[in-house]
Amino acid sequence: MDLRDPQAVLVLSFGGPEAPEDVMPFLENVTRGRGIPPERLAGVAEHYLHFGGISPINGINRALIEQLRTLIDLPVYFGNRNWRPYVEDTVAAMRDDGVRRAAVFTTSAWGGYSSCTQYVEDIARGRQAAGPDAPQLVKMRQYFDHPLFVQMFADAVTAAAQTVPAGARLVFTAHSIPDTARSRCGTDLYARQVAHAAKLVAAAAGYSDYDQVWQSRSGPPQMPWLEPDVGDHLATLAESGTEAVVVCPIGFVADHIEVVWDLDHELRLQARDAGVAFARAATPNADLAKVAADLLGELREGRSPARVAGADAPPLQGVSVDGVVCTPACAG
Repeated sequence: MDLRDPQAVLVLSFGGPEAPEDVMPFLENVTRGRGIPPERLAGVAEHYLHFGGISPINGINRALIEQLRTLIDLPVYFGNRNWRPYVEDTVAAMRDDGVRRAAVFTTSAWGGYSSCTQYVEDIARGRQAAGPDAPQLVKMRQYFDHPLFVQMFADAVTAAAQTVPAGARLVFTAHSIPDTARSRCGTDLYARQVAHAAKLVAAAAGYSDYDQVWQSRSGPPQMPWLEPDVGDHLATLAESGTEAVVVCPIGFVADHIEVVWDLDHELRLQARDAGVAFARAATPNADLAKVAADLLGELREGRSPARVAGADAPPLQGVSVDGVVCTPACAG
């Protein structure tokens, strides 16, 4: 396969419900095989039902795709892991359209199993379902320290800081993972990449001091996850006299439910009750298309990865699954 000559781009994402009746089937897809109690799923379902049963992610991805189409000269397809349009159906449609080679842009900037390797598995599953004439697919690299990605978050931090009193504490947050999962991608690559991206964004926004925490943990309470939790950290800041915070969801490229519920709803209410002024920095959302377009350019032109300079930058790792080439990415 000539990696420099893709005929299309596949935007591959997590998926989300788009109607109240979709919520429980979607959550069952997400948690299949994990033994999550029904009452736990019902509790999470309430987060989606608070917003009419509609996750913002599919709409954001469609806007991203429309923007990407204005930036590149290739057809753009859309597939998901956990909800319609499923990746299996999309890869079959690409096959039927005569696509033989395509680049895959995932809506995750990170390494780690759930953030990277699982998307490679999605690609392999989609190709297997499409049969022997399935297109060859190359997953574009991780982009946690891409200059455009870093600058988008830095600009968002600056804008958010203008809405709260001066001297607000900057807090970066990302989705927590179990401690046991850290070894699934080398030496806790996901946690290292998040910490590095937070450092880059803080510097670009003019901050020399900040905090980096975690959020949205699930699973049994006896299982340790990455800490501190953003809610616990906010309580600590409030107790120490902090009057204002700017929370940057560095681990999320778009307004997932974990952003609009866990931060915009729950954390904002916690801050209000504690008397702490609260601002949440925007995520890239559809503007992530600019990063996707540049990564495609790297692939087609054979350019070196564009990365913000830093001697301590975590690596980009490569993986191949079921014949699917994953240019610098993460091995599970």
